[in-house]
Amino acid sequence: MGVAGTLEYFSDLLSNVKRRKKKKQMQTVALKVRMDCEGCERKVKSVLSGVKGVKSVVVDMKQQKVSVTGNVEPKKVLKAAQSTKKKVEMWPYVPYTLVAHPYVSQAYDKKAPPNHVRAVPVTATISETTMDDNYTNMFSDENPNACSIM
Repeated sequence: MGVAGTLEYFSDLLSNVKRRKKKKQMQTVALKVRMDCEGCERKVKSVLSGVKGVKSVVVDMKQQKVSVTGNVEPKKVLKAAQSTKKKVEMWPYVPYTLVAHPYVSQAYDKKAPPNHVRAVPVTATISETTMDDNYTNMFSDENPNACSIM
């Protein structure tokens, strides 16, 4: 195996490295899917199991949550779930300990699972209105007319 054979070997080795595609990492995609009965659950589970790269599908009827694990892209999983004609969205809830202000109007949701709130962007803040300021000034000690109101 002379110099020509060695060069051919290294050439083949390098060309195989370039052709390899990056493998998708294992990830879990959580979806909120409106399901009413066991038939809906079976339909959603069978459709999502058919997506390429899916390893497991876990359905929680009580929380209306579907967790898909595998080498998948979230957009493809969402599109496949929407093909079932069910109301589908990405899982919107996070533990309330991860949110700075968990009870602002944008985050608080009565339908959220226990100890969870909606994921809101950091830009959502608590804001006071001018009406609140008027009430606090009306009953302050610095207001000379406060006694006449009370």
